[in-house]
Amino acid sequence: MTKKFSLAHLTALGCSPPKLTYIASRAGYDYVSLRPIYMGLPDEPNYELATNKQMFRETKSALLDTGLELLDIELARVYDGVDPKSYVPAMEVAAELGGSHILSSIWTDDRNYAIEQFAEICELAKPFGLTVELEFVPIASVYNLSGAIDVLKQANQENAGLMIDINHFYRSGDKVEDLDAVPRDWFRYLHLCDASTKPLNSKEEMTRILREERLYLGEGGIDVKSIVDRIPEIPYSIEMPHAKRVQELGYEEFARRCLQTAKDYFNQPLQLNYTSSDSRVHDNRG
Repeated sequence: MTKKFSLAHLTALGCSPPKLTYIASRAGYDYVSLRPIYMGLPDEPNYELATNKQMFRETKSALLDTGLELLDIELARVYDGVDPKSYVPAMEVAAELGGSHILSSIWTDDRNYAIEQFAEICELAKPFGLTVELEFVPIASVYNLSGAIDVLKQANQENAGLMIDINHFYRSGDKVEDLDAVPRDWFRYLHLCDASTKPLNSKEEMTRILREERLYLGEGGIDVKSIVDRIPEIPYSIEMPHAKRVQELGYEEFARRCLQTAKDYFNQPLQLNYTSSDSRVHDNRG
């Protein structure tokens, strides 16, 4: 089966949704993944398509012009005080643009609250035909595979699934064998990247790497193929933000190289051998 790839917005976050869509098309991607939920983070652009009607129309036109599909939108975070209904406008946007999934992650240490709010997000997404994919993040409250599985089992929502990010999986200290116990229908897409395997002992450094310095496949020390091989064939959303390379190459050329190096990696007859002595950070809550 031919692998299909999406361009994740974080890879080229300086690009508006319509610009990102055209870049993804010219670079040879099959899908685009957008970030229309504004999180108010420092230096992060506001691409809230539900309120920016002109940008929404331009994004819709770009998808029609290119024939690309919208794979997913992000990020419906669960945090203390969140109102899940605040994500409904973004869900409406995703549905109108033909999207399939909405990404979520958990940033509250109150387990029961997290499960309740995540379940509500899933319920709200159902009328729009969207699935809700839970991602564990090394700097978040749910930071490893077992934590994500716990939430998914307790929430017990048929449209809920698990989204594996290669960098996050490595940093969590989980083992690839652990993926065998995950229901196959929970996997709908994953975030693809490589990264340095040097120990990271601070939340600040982890944040910098995951937002500014991920690597092309085969360039870092993560055995990406061993993770991918444990998961069904699903779309791969390339999330490889690298601030220096974007500055040197520009967004479009960088996006093209992200895709080409990923294809080259999977087309290799033999993969590199990685040592088992690489250090990992197990408790990354900071």
